[in-house]
Amino acid sequence: MKNCIMIYNAKSGKNKSKNLINKLSEMIEQYGYNLEVVFTKRKGHASSIVKKLPDDIDLVIAAGGDGTFNEVITGNMKRSKKLLIAQLPLGTTNDVGTMYGYDTNYINDLELLLNGTIKNIDICMINNKPFVYFAGMGNFVNVSYETPRNLKEKYGKIGYIIYGLKQLKGRLKMYNINYTIDGKTRKGKYSFIFITNSSRVAGVNNIYPDVKLDDNRFEVLLCNIKSKVSLIKNLYYFKTKDASKIPDCEYFKTDNLEIVFDKLPEDSWCLDGEELKHKKKKFKFSISKEMFILVPNKNIDKLFVN
Repeated sequence: MKNCIMIYNAKSGKNKSKNLINKLSEMIEQYGYNLEVVFTKRKGHASSIVKKLPDDIDLVIAAGGDGTFNEVITGNMKRSKKLLIAQLPLGTTNDVGTMYGYDTNYINDLELLLNGTIKNIDICMINNKPFVYFAGMGNFVNVSYETPRNLKEKYGKIGYIIYGLKQLKGRLKMYNINYTIDGKTRKGKYSFIFITNSSRVAGVNNIYPDVKLDDNRFEVLLCNIKSKVSLIKNLYYFKTKDASKIPDCEYFKTDNLEIVFDKLPEDSWCLDGEELKHKKKKFKFSISKEMFILVPNKNIDKLFVN
């Protein structure tokens, strides 16, 4: 039999039935896997679990939110022999899972996963630390990792909005940076810095035109939005047009980016919805091709070149 490890974050999302884990386990075993379920106990636990797994594991399923998936990918990147990874989205926003073609029926999602296709996927790196789909710094970006868990569990996505509304005070922060893309250096002042490898961010679909997850490129969006009035207007644009056509924003596709802040930023980066603390002014972004993911067949033609 094949060996499968399911890393289960019971705190992800809301409204999960008490016997869900039993139903998921039964289905995985019906597909010919010898299954072990490991429950996460703290932040970063999923990463350490994957790092220490034996080499004979045929599939690792990250059952949780985008942050859990990030931790599983991070642990896998630290291995000399990489394992095959899959995501079963159980979180609140599930940007990655929705992009792959999952919905909110966990049993159907697992069936899509187990009948899926193995793809070699671009993994973005910030100073050699991996992220799956989003790295950002800027005003309100902290909402994704600072929203209290009780709000997310009780209200789902609305919990982020409730917490975010409390942040709507004061002036927008601006960051002075020099940035180098494909050997060409520019400078500017920006309120938002987004590096992504996804067609969906923060619950907004088709945010970028024709995103491919294996084209050796990621998307860069630098926004010079100076006021909250302009911010609200641009949020409307994000809902109605792709990011390459939004005023006050610069858009690039590349496989290499270096950002240097004029002073040490007080803010953390947000990586896949989780906080990345740092004490640096320089950040290098690149791509690793070492990861293979089992993904549903549903959106493969749209998301992959090969």
